[in-house]
Amino acid sequence: MKQPIISVSGLRGIVGESLSPELAVRFVAAFAAEIPAGPIVLSRDGRTTGSMFTDALRGGLAALGREVLDLGVAATPTVGVMVRSLKAAGGVQISASHNPPEYNGLKLFDASGRVLPAERGQRVLERFQKAEPDWVTYTHIGTVREVADTLAPHLAAVLATVDVPRIRARGFRVLLDSNHGAGSVLGRRLLSELGCEATLVGDTPDGRFAHPPEPTAENLQGVSSTVIERKAAVGFCQDPDADRLAVIDERGRYVGEEYTLALCLDHVLRQTPGPIVTNCATSRMAEDLAAKYGVAFHRSAVGEANVVDRMIAERAVFGGEGNGGPIDPRVGWVRDSFVGMALILDAMASRDVPLSQLVDELPRYAIHKTKVEVSREQTAAAFDRLESHFPSAEASRQDGLRLDWPGRWLLVRGSNTEPIVRIIAEAESDSASQELCEQARRVIQSVDV
Repeated sequence: MKQPIISVSGLRGIVGESLSPELAVRFVAAFAAEIPAGPIVLSRDGRTTGSMFTDALRGGLAALGREVLDLGVAATPTVGVMVRSLKAAGGVQISASHNPPEYNGLKLFDASGRVLPAERGQRVLERFQKAEPDWVTYTHIGTVREVADTLAPHLAAVLATVDVPRIRARGFRVLLDSNHGAGSVLGRRLLSELGCEATLVGDTPDGRFAHPPEPTAENLQGVSSTVIERKAAVGFCQDPDADRLAVIDERGRYVGEEYTLALCLDHVLRQTPGPIVTNCATSRMAEDLAAKYGVAFHRSAVGEANVVDRMIAERAVFGGEGNGGPIDPRVGWVRDSFVGMALILDAMASRDVPLSQLVDELPRYAIHKTKVEVSREQTAAAFDRLESHFPSAEASRQDGLRLDWPGRWLLVRGSNTEPIVRIIAEAESDSASQELCEQARRVIQSVDV
């Protein structure tokens, strides 16, 4: 088989080409050997191959002597909450996030309900590569138990962060596009509890995506039209495992994933000022909002686990990633689309203004992304050349190379799986961010091979 994409937080691949049930069982066996004794939560998003991998992992974990607590179909942030609620030793979510339908994968959680930190994930990875599963004898086979109520703890935690009566009084008309992923399982209950008149699109979690699963402007054009047709106050669009949220305003304008986090930050900081954390590829809007409210702003390396590490270290009141992934420590240490939905509705209700006004009040920047082929051996030289080419920029090599100027920034990071570097630029206009990316591309390609 081809090699799957494996990282310290999990793996993903194309089913039947780079990912098989046997490989998934071996990977989870390595994870089980690295965590304490105790039950393991198991769940899946709505992908068509999810039930097959669930069957394989239920049997595999039982053959390792572990108790399995099966949630069935659930969102990734729900898994994090349930690991804590059930006092489990860890959790496994079967999901390939926003990847196309032929993909599936695994996300790993520790006992605190967060995605596995890098150091522990590295140990799992090394064990997977070097050791065989430690199967038990028949007298020590584990058990499998289906969990009856998979929603109550997560629902209660999200509702506790907002003024429920205030939102209910508004009776918002809301469209939720779960695109046949796991988001509708909790999304339906949450919107009902908040008194919303909800239209659900793609609410059957069967993995038969109505549009490409990544919630981008191009993929959500049809949903934007439906928001206008239904006269909805807001359209919420989730990725298949519901840890990311894109937003469409009442005019049918795609607001996008970067604004999800910014809208949440603005609302939270109005009420509870405190340190915030985003990764180094997230919009400058977060930094501007921190300055506006006079709070500390911290930047982490890219990756949910890195954001969480920094949030814990800085005792942040909020954080997340610009891919539509807000993280609210009051709920859990996982990117959470339901947190985003509740906070945005609470912001609209508390200020009695439409979503479009909340968006227009935020700082406005334009992000452009591209990539260029370069060997891993030449990546460091490319960074050196870029830093020399832009001497006026403030440089950081926290994660790749980030160059900052007033009002704009450039990030160049090497891929872990391909001989490329990814280039991201944010500036005051589309043309300025595109030109910054183009300059970087030319500099990188000028590096001697």
